[in-house]
This record gives sequence, structure tokens and C-alpha cells, in this order.
Amino acid sequence: MTASGLVAALLATDERDTAWAERVPHRLDSVLATMPAPARAGVRAGVAAVEAYALARTGRRLGALGPDDREVVMRALAARPAAAALLDLLKVPVLLAAGTERMPAPPAPPAPLAPADDPPLDCTPATEWPTRTTADAVVIGSGAGGAVAARTLARAGLRTIVLEEGEHHTTASFAGRAPLERFGALYRDGGATAALGRPPLLLPTGRAVGGTTVVNSGTCYRTPDHVVQRWRERYGCSLAEGFTEHLDEAERTLRVATQPLGVLGNNGLLALAGARELGWKAGPLRRNAPGCRGSCQCVVGCPTGAKQSVQLSVLPDACAAGARIVSGARVRRILVDRDRPGGPAAAGVVVRRSDGSELEILSPLVVVAAGTLQSPPLLRRSGLGSHPGVGGNLSVHPATSVAGRFPHQVTAWEGVLQSVGVEELHHDGVLIEATATPPGMSSFVLPGLGRELRGELEDAGRLATLGAMIADRPSGRVLGRDRILIRYDVQPRDAGRLMTAVRAMGRLLFAAGAEEVLTGIAATPRVRDLAALDEALAGESVRGLHLSAFHPTGTVAAGADPTRFPADGAGRLRGVRGVLMADGSVLPSCPQVNPQLSIMAAAHAVTGRWVGP
Repeated sequence: MTASGLVAALLATDERDTAWAERVPHRLDSVLATMPAPARAGVRAGVAAVEAYALARTGRRLGALGPDDREVVMRALAARPAAAALLDLLKVPVLLAAGTERMPAPPAPPAPLAPADDPPLDCTPATEWPTRTTADAVVIGSGAGGAVAARTLARAGLRTIVLEEGEHHTTASFAGRAPLERFGALYRDGGATAALGRPPLLLPTGRAVGGTTVVNSGTCYRTPDHVVQRWRERYGCSLAEGFTEHLDEAERTLRVATQPLGVLGNNGLLALAGARELGWKAGPLRRNAPGCRGSCQCVVGCPTGAKQSVQLSVLPDACAAGARIVSGARVRRILVDRDRPGGPAAAGVVVRRSDGSELEILSPLVVVAAGTLQSPPLLRRSGLGSHPGVGGNLSVHPATSVAGRFPHQVTAWEGVLQSVGVEELHHDGVLIEATATPPGMSSFVLPGLGRELRGELEDAGRLATLGAMIADRPSGRVLGRDRILIRYDVQPRDAGRLMTAVRAMGRLLFAAGAEEVLTGIAATPRVRDLAALDEALAGESVRGLHLSAFHPTGTVAAGADPTRFPADGAGRLRGVRGVLMADGSVLPSCPQVNPQLSIMAAAHAVTGRWVGP
């Protein structure tokens, strides 16, 4: 795709930027290549529409126009509401590409901090795995839930095989590549997974050995007691019994500890300063990253090996106990013996390799840990998805972010990526976290077009960023069998919480000394004080915010009521013996915090009950 004209128009490049202008379109092409075909087609159509407008208005394409004429075209186009929304969407991949080419990269760690060798894994590509094998247990997925399930089963003496659709990436491979070069390989659909609804939400998930734990922030919140109590008492989820001990085990495994102040970076320190000024409850987050060096690259694989994602912490223990991992293995369906005495029972799985060939693993126990979004379609492909609750009950932690411009350099991308938690409004379902990312990778989109956007890019070093996620009511559904369709509408209560979150984050930034706040609201992108922010929010709805979503849960939920919950209270899929649910899909409701510990604890409970004491 040729997008050099659009890049030049969006970022106000001119003859002084020839080298940069040439690199960004090429980088944009590499970003788009990792996305699914519909997303690529949508971007191409958007670029074509912008070019067609320029041609109709001036008789020339964007690339043939001078900087002043491009600016006129973009301003005229942005004055049209539908076109402005299109330009905002096109800015996302362009800023992702420009972030690598234009913005300064995080400093490389000194030689003594080179990553150590990863712990060994017994990991074999599916193309090298035999066509027919047997096992005592097959675990589908190697993320937070799958890794714990595999370790539990292997330690109990079961011959356990872990199947992972993604590939195995090492710490050394992260350290040797720029952040954006890792992005497409580590995220499903190149990070372009989206929930369609009012409004649409980006919902990125990982795809690699280690699952989303490879690309999460490393933040490790324990499931709040009131949430665990609700699961146990309201939903009859027996997995919640003894949940404290399961959480303790997860924390020990991941070496969770409070992040020290010395590595937080200015982004986190400003969040603490603002909270201190307001008297709000806040502090450094607990994370699974002992020895973190503040590279701010958690979301594209830790380049130092400090973050204990499960391919470094849990899967090595599973392999030491005898488990084996098969990478590049997409499970097509779970095999079911429907003539077994006592009713249908698991019999194994059929797996598709990357070359299109298939392999089969026979096993009486199948643990489904493919992820909240992928487990429902797998069950449907297997003839096990007839329960009306399969795919429903979806929570996604809707999130929004704002930025504050300070009178001094912040350089938010130097330090811990997600550093500080502000819990003042957590009782109202709003959790604020100081979050910065490598340049261009933030869910916050800089305002403006042309010279205005160029100015924002060049002044980004003075921005501090905050994000907030909402404890949402389950209001989504995962549809489909092969390619999924996610439907999710933000409920009115949660829309109100998102607006509350924007005001709280703005207040926090002003209290920390911000000169202005970038709101993420298209109609009022900048405000200079809290009164102006209140006025902007009063005239806006949730559709006017820059929104994203994370942490999907609940689509094969566990509970006592067989008419409501596809899995029983112990996480066993109803209607078939020998199929266990051990990922985020089994959680009955939103955990209200970053969910890695919750998922690991649930997987430990599910598989621990199966193998017994």
C-alpha cells in the first residue's frame, strides 16, 4: 500500500524530512502486514477515501501537494464529523509507525545488564511433532491458566502436552529487536482485535508461548475479597473456596513484590505526587518483575528477562516435571467419544500445523485454556458449544487514558511501563494506573492533524500519561466458530464510570503540576484547568472518548446454576466428561483488577481438584 501522501499530510512532513518521510510509510506497511485482512482492507479504503477527497478538491493527490495545500485539505476534511472519525482511526497505525522512526528510542541497557539465558523449555514446533501421539492430558493454551494447569498436571505424574498456537520467543530475541518489530509477532491479529458495538473497542491479546503474560504490564493485583465472596456465595463457584491459598501460590511463583521507587520513572513519580497533593490512596504497584530496569517495554516482551511471564516462571517447572510444549499448533477441535458408557467424554484433539497439515493427540483429559476470546469458538467447532452461556457474559475492562503536559521533561517511556496504582475510586469501580509505553504504542492518541500533530509529537517528552479501567457489567458476547466476532456495548453505568475516570485523571495531573491536560475528547482535546475539563465532559458522551479494552473474562463461566453457567462450580464443562476450563473464560464476573493472578489461581483450583490432594 502506498501511503506516503497520507503520512506526509498527517505528520506535516516536508523536504527537510525526506529520510523520515520515506521510512514511515515502509514501517506502516510492516505494521499493517501483521493485521488481519479486514483491518488491512479498512485502512486501504480509508487512505483511498482521503486521497479521493484531495483529488476532488485540488485536482492532485496528497503526495503531489505542498505542505500548505496538504494542511488546507486536512483541515477541511477534519471539519466533517464522519471524516474526522476516519482520520482518527488512520492516525493509530501511522503514529505506531512514526513512534519508532521519529521518537527517540528508550536507552539500551549497559552491557552488564544483558539478559541471562531463559530457563529451558521442552518446546517443539508442530511441524516437527508426530502425526499421531497419546497423552494423559492435553492443555490447549500456554498463558496464565494453561501454564499453571500444565504444571499441576505434570507434577501429579500425568503425561502432559501443552499446545500453543503462537511461537516461542526468547528474552534474547526481544533484546535484539526494536519494540515495534516485536509487536506484530506477539499479538493476535497484529494487535487489531476489536469488539464491535457502541462504541467499538480495541481488545489486544497476546499469541505466543506464555500467552498474554508475555505482553502484559506485569501488574499483579490479588482478586479483591468481595469479588471472591460474590463468586462463591452469589454464583456458587466452588473454585473460590480456598482462593487465598491459590493466590499465595501464584504470587510465590511469579516473585511478586512492590516496585521500588528508584525504577518507577517520572511518569509514576508524577502520579504519586498528584495523589499526595489530593490526599488520595496510591502507591507503587506490585509486579512480577524482580530486578526490573525500567525499559518500559513490557507490552512487547521484556528485553531483560526481569518480568516473570509464565514462559520464564511456570512453564519451565512444568517441563521439568515432564510436560512438553508444541508451538505453532492451532487446535481445530476437541475429539469426543459420544458412545462412552456414562455419556460423552473427551478423547483428544485435532491440531492444524502452520503448513496446513494436521496431527492428532489422543487423551482422556483436555484442559481448555485458549483464552476468553478463543475458547468459545473452539468449543463450538468441537460440538461442545450448545450451552446458551458459551460466549456470553463477556467483561473486557473498558479503559481510557489522558495525558498531562508539564513544564519540564518527563520522558515517560523511561521507567516502569505500569508503575503506580491510584485506588481512591476503586470502590466505585474505577482503577487508575500510571501507564507509559514505547513511543507510539499508547492507547492514547495524540490530538490534531498536520502541523498540530507534528508539534505534539515533537513535544511528547513533556507528557505524562494515566490510564483507567472500569469494573464493567458483563455485556458482551463472542460469536463465531473459526473467525470470531466480538460484540460489546458499554452499559450506561459503565459509561458514567469512564467519564468519572477522565475527570479524576485530569484532576490528578493538574494536582501534580500539569500545565494542560490532553483529554482524548475530539471536540475539546486540551484543557487548562479542571473547570474547563468539567465543561468538556458535560457536553460529551462516552463515544467521544478514546477507548480501548483489556482483560476479557467470563465467556465459559463456572457456577452452580446449570441453566446459566456452561461450566460447573469446579470448572468442568457441562455435558462432557474430561474437559476442564482453566483460563479467563471460567471467571464468573469481572475481577475488577488486572487478572493474571486471578486466572492463575482459578487454573490451580480447577486442575488441583481434578488430580486430588
